[in-house]
Amino acid sequence: MFRSVSLRGWRTRRTPHIGKGGRLLRGGAVAAAILCAYGLGMVSGSGSQRHTAVAGGSVLDEAAAKIGGRAAKPVGRAELDRAAIEGMLRGLGDRWAQYYSAREYDDVEGRLTGQYSGVGLWLGGADGDPRESGAGVLVASVQPGGAAARAGVLPGDVITGVGNASAAGWGIERVAEALRGRPDQPVELTVERDRRTKRFHLVRTPVPAGDVTVTDLPEQTRVIRVGAFTRGTGRQVRAAAAGRSPSGGPPGGVLLDLRGNPGGLLDEAVETASAFLSGGPVVTYEPRGRPVQRRAVTLPGDAGTPLVVLVDAGTASAAEIVAGSLRDRDRAVIIGSRTYGKGSVQEPIRLADGSVIELTVGRYRTPSGRNLDGVGIEPDVAVSADRPPKEAERRARTVLRGLRAALPAGTEGPHEDED
Repeated sequence: MFRSVSLRGWRTRRTPHIGKGGRLLRGGAVAAAILCAYGLGMVSGSGSQRHTAVAGGSVLDEAAAKIGGRAAKPVGRAELDRAAIEGMLRGLGDRWAQYYSAREYDDVEGRLTGQYSGVGLWLGGADGDPRESGAGVLVASVQPGGAAARAGVLPGDVITGVGNASAAGWGIERVAEALRGRPDQPVELTVERDRRTKRFHLVRTPVPAGDVTVTDLPEQTRVIRVGAFTRGTGRQVRAAAAGRSPSGGPPGGVLLDLRGNPGGLLDEAVETASAFLSGGPVVTYEPRGRPVQRRAVTLPGDAGTPLVVLVDAGTASAAEIVAGSLRDRDRAVIIGSRTYGKGSVQEPIRLADGSVIELTVGRYRTPSGRNLDGVGIEPDVAVSADRPPKEAERRARTVLRGLRAALPAGTEGPHEDED
């Protein structure tokens, strides 16, 4: 099961978002020591003393000063602060809570707006919470046309090294940070594929906002592939859905491919769903201690063209909002394997030094009121994840032909037999 970090899920300017992510694995032991000092009010020495206040600061400040001054291994205050914050987030039991330095968060924001340089990979974790050491970091999807795609990196490759360093025990954020950098800088990526080691020599490039690709098939089917919900995605999907086919007429059916889509911006997900709905609800969000927020269709879209949505285990968060809303509204047939099941909402909170903490602050629900967290979306037409991707596409095209045939006389667009 994939978990992504490059998109921290769906978000608006200051609004909550959903996404999948990991954390840097450092300072765990130090964090535990700080938390013990903070929670118990104890300091080391010849006997223990109880403190209720420390002149000029908190017990946490005192613990950091003692550790920084006496620990056998030198450690700076910035590193101790980070360890303390990450330790506090772990103490919440919130698997999605995350801490970013100001630079790391700028990278995340850049990825959401398409303004960053890298190798064109979306990262995920395998089998469980990838924030835990040893869970593994893998390639969730590869951006078409990027350096990784040109070199032959494939989804499912397990990352074992970046540059000259082993990635053993690294979290997703640490791998992502190592892969990003200034344009034209080289980086070596080592992966394991089918129990074999492969090395790729990549050159970082500005990553284009190519998260929407459109392909017209011979039988009047338009394939709209959405890799992530970054800035402008909804507008591009709407334009693709409304565009003419090569024959000059409207497409006879649309195949919306959300496989491997880790999520993205809430506004873009709502706009994407709106491109296929005439009106009504798209998603509701239930924040802690605040009224339920409802997001509806932004502008009426194409509610008549037959529509099939392709999903898999890598379809998560904002992508599940789109798939769930289209199915709940009886607008699309869902084909593929069960989606990831990410229904919790995280909100970024900026700290005084520009760093950011993210906390789970609520849950979202589909138009029918379903909570997908930990459940996901079960497709209408199941295709085993063990089958080649082309099998799901073949089934989708077959379903689209059936949907077109069921249209009232005079509304079915021209089509040819599937090749």
